[in-house]
Amino acid sequence: MPELPEVETVRRGLQPVMEGSKIVKAETRRKDLRFPFQKDFVTRLTGQTVTGLGRRAKYLMADLASGDVLLMHLGMSGSFRVLKEEDEKTPGQFHHPRSGDRAHDHVVFHMSSGAAVVFNDPRRFGYMKIIARNALEHEPLLRGLGPEPLGNEFDAAMLARSCANKKTSLKAALLDQRVVAGLGNIYVCEALYRAHLSPRRLAATLATKTGQRKGVAGGEPTDHARRLVAAIHAVLNQAIKAGGSSLRDHRQTTGELGYFQHSFGVYDREGEKCQTAGCEGIVRRFTQNGRSTFWCPKCQK
Repeated sequence: MPELPEVETVRRGLQPVMEGSKIVKAETRRKDLRFPFQKDFVTRLTGQTVTGLGRRAKYLMADLASGDVLLMHLGMSGSFRVLKEEDEKTPGQFHHPRSGDRAHDHVVFHMSSGAAVVFNDPRRFGYMKIIARNALEHEPLLRGLGPEPLGNEFDAAMLARSCANKKTSLKAALLDQRVVAGLGNIYVCEALYRAHLSPRRLAATLATKTGQRKGVAGGEPTDHARRLVAAIHAVLNQAIKAGGSSLRDHRQTTGELGYFQHSFGVYDREGEKCQTAGCEGIVRRFTQNGRSTFWCPKCQK
């Protein structure tokens, strides 16, 4: 499943050909993806100018001149490619190789920029939905999402408040999209490693108990919380700059591979020596909440 850096890579790849351009024609080549298309899906898109292309958590959001927003999710195997003047560019594909079978080209946007934006999804776990801008705060797909990890609201104090009364592990809390939006298994493992915090640590330890006794709502942030927020910021910014992680053949708009996987400290490095200076630990893997967790038991406490 693509995480925040990979979705942001797709957004940046699509932005030049979609933003400020009109959807001259929209095609849906089947009745559904993960969910059925709305009956007026094509009608509400045709002739509309994309005034902005943003991202919320793992969703792409195209603002339309009509006041509608086109919400797009890549699912597990979804990818976009841009066709223009016999040239193909792939603004992101994740985990599963992008299918060469055009039978999986399920949605096409013909843009006034001269480009065709094609959504290909062999497994059909992706989905698209049109929502009125003034109804976004009530949209079930978005309503429960927490703060953006790279937004101004997300800091140690906010994370401490969100985790203060949780009885779950720190890793489980970070994967909870209600706590922080857009983080997934890879980047949570990497952030915890950089912060030297165990994925098994209780999430509540990010807030002080003394702060709670003083009447501070949710407690004050501990040094653990400050280190973790700094690590999350650093990991995500570095991954975005690298074009995301290519675990199989995810490619940037230019056709280049994302290369953040070469900077992994622990993810997918089971049995290797810990890269932390002075640490002689060995990276281990265990299953946590149904997902593989990679960590160094010696330096992550």
